[in-house]
Order: sequence, then structure tokens, then C-alpha cells
Amino acid sequence: MKNNTSFDSELKNNLKDPEFKKEFDKYNDQMNSAIALMMAREDMGWTQSELAEKAHMPQSTIARIETGHNISVDKLSVLASAMGKKLNISIS
Repeated sequence: MKNNTSFDSELKNNLKDPEFKKEFDKYNDQMNSAIALMMAREDMGWTQSELAEKAHMPQSTIARIETGHNISVDKLSVLASAMGKKLNISIS
């Protein structure tokens, strides 16, 4: 990236490339899911270990999900249920 080019303008330019946009959107969706889970867990005042215990899965699974890895609708649904919440998915 050029020193005089802002990140936002460079990203905007890169998003014109269909392959780049596809990968960016995929990663962005994963991170949004990870952040939503982490925020819901923290809003409840729970640690990763507490959520893992209530969801009957290893804490390491929670950690991977919260870093954008190993995310599936099934796992997110189990975790939402363990927090007494409902998983909502939006396509826009």
C-alpha cells in the first residue's frame, strides 16, 4: 500500500476485484459472528469457560469461534441456547 493512500480507499479499490470481495465478505461475516457471540457472552458476565460448561463443549472451541474460526450455525445455535438466547440470522 502506498504511503499516501488511506486504508479505506485502498480497501474500496480492492473490493472491485470479485475474488478479493468474495474472500473479504466471507471473513467479514465470520468476524461479525465471532464478535456477536463474544459480546453476548460478555453482556452476561460469563467467561469462555462458563459458557463452554453450560454449552457442554470445550473452552478451546469457544476461543476458536470468538477468533473467527470453527464457526457453524449449529455451534452458534447451541451457544445461543446455552445463554438463553435465540440465534437470528439475517441476509441483506
